[in-house]
Amino acid sequence: MKHRNLFIGLSCMAAGLCACNDEYTFVPEYEVKLPTDTTINVTIDASTVYQTIDGFASSDAWDMEYVGKYWSTSNKEAIAKLLFSREVDDKGNSQGIGLSMWRFNLGGGSEEQGDASGIVSDKKERRVDCFLTSANGSYDWSKSAGRRYFMEKAKEYGCESFVLFSNTPPVYYTYNGQARSDKGAFSNLKTEHYGDFADFLATCAKHFVDEGYNITHISPINEPQYNWNGNEQEGSAWQNTEVATLAKALDASLTTKGLSNTQMLLAEAGKWDYLYGNGDAGSARGNVIEAFFNPNNTSTYIGNLTHLPKLICGHSYYLDTNWSNMYSVRSSVKSKADQYGLKVYQTEWSMLSENYEDYASYGDASYMDLALSMAKVIHQDLATANVSSWSYWTTCSRERWSQKSRFYLIRLSPDSNDGESYADLATNGTYKASKNLWVLGNYSAFVRPGYQRIDLKLEEETKDFFATAYISPEKDKLVVVYTNMTDKRAEINNTFEGLGKEVGEFEQYTTSEAKDLKREPSYNKGVVPAKGISTFIYTPQ
Repeated sequence: MKHRNLFIGLSCMAAGLCACNDEYTFVPEYEVKLPTDTTINVTIDASTVYQTIDGFASSDAWDMEYVGKYWSTSNKEAIAKLLFSREVDDKGNSQGIGLSMWRFNLGGGSEEQGDASGIVSDKKERRVDCFLTSANGSYDWSKSAGRRYFMEKAKEYGCESFVLFSNTPPVYYTYNGQARSDKGAFSNLKTEHYGDFADFLATCAKHFVDEGYNITHISPINEPQYNWNGNEQEGSAWQNTEVATLAKALDASLTTKGLSNTQMLLAEAGKWDYLYGNGDAGSARGNVIEAFFNPNNTSTYIGNLTHLPKLICGHSYYLDTNWSNMYSVRSSVKSKADQYGLKVYQTEWSMLSENYEDYASYGDASYMDLALSMAKVIHQDLATANVSSWSYWTTCSRERWSQKSRFYLIRLSPDSNDGESYADLATNGTYKASKNLWVLGNYSAFVRPGYQRIDLKLEEETKDFFATAYISPEKDKLVVVYTNMTDKRAEINNTFEGLGKEVGEFEQYTTSEAKDLKREPSYNKGVVPAKGISTFIYTPQ
């Protein structure tokens, strides 16, 4: 009772002062420690090092084009700040999540086709324009103006690297003249245009490099295990042999254009299990790592290409609903990648699955519950699959069809509704940062490119409480991200090993139902709230 009465008294005093003037903050003259429900003992060993982090990212598909083109300058600037800023105001409020990578979609030209694209009008935002304006090689670099706005803002804020990704070849080169496909399990790219498509990709990369962007990767295909014969977005299937043919052509084009710092990113597998097995894709489109990196597979081996790093990427969709399955699948990813010495990227995730173990249905879940499910996926990808980069899928979107925040970091409301919106995106509106944004920020704002994951052991890691730790290249920053999915406040008792330095003071930033990546006051540090995620940032001396 003493703790409770002290807390109530302090809260009342602070509330009274703040009611008079927001500039005043109550600071007690003696140490205040709030009660906790449990203590978690943690051992962090900096001498055991795992993967190096290349960055945390999101993509500009699809609604960013409308926001950048039609929304007010103040709204656009505010959204860019949420995505790329690392500033914290004097009250401890994070201004953004400091994304260090950004994925820019090279469209196939469905936007220019309108309804003839075959992409339905109620998903017209998924039609994407193309810099290439004709089959003869003419370009219009004024295209994609809305998405280029955010690309430019990312660079201004110091975003370190950019990935150009393509879901389809330009419509001038496809069998059906569309950016969606009718070719079943085979590529929609005409055989005679492999070189042309490769040149298109390399030309786009060269253009943006000349504009001052650090184009680290080009991703030429997306989820080749799916046929993309529907009417909802751009896409094409690819056989492994077809991917290999394109990769060889793209390697040559990148070399010709002198793009020595731009590499290929393959192969955006639709699910993790396609990387180490056939899954439901069959042998012609599955077992991707073996296909591309085993020299014995002569028809598909591309591991010797100049612009193909020892790197493979996949998506965390579908195999993400329960802890044990996530661990099993991602362990297999790491094992197969290690067999060939490959780095791994997770390049797309949003909440496509059903039946998550943390709640009976989406209707029963709060927005914070959904964000905590995302935290679980991020953790398993980093700690088990050993990924070096983690990317969200659709950064901004309207909330529709009772989906809550399953498909956005920032909610768009063109009709200014506080909730679901079906209005036209080609108008101004309002936006709201979601808990997904801030939970991703618990990683992206503090775990920077070049940081390495180091060993962290809990007395008992469970699906409801887990953590990872990272150290900077200079070993002057140590970052620990804790996720607490229980209903108990947990005090952290850390033991540090292998640093050769003293670890004392730290900052802590929390995302919970009540906080959005908020810096904790001194009296609340060292405690991870119930249903929350906290990042501890130490400065070893």
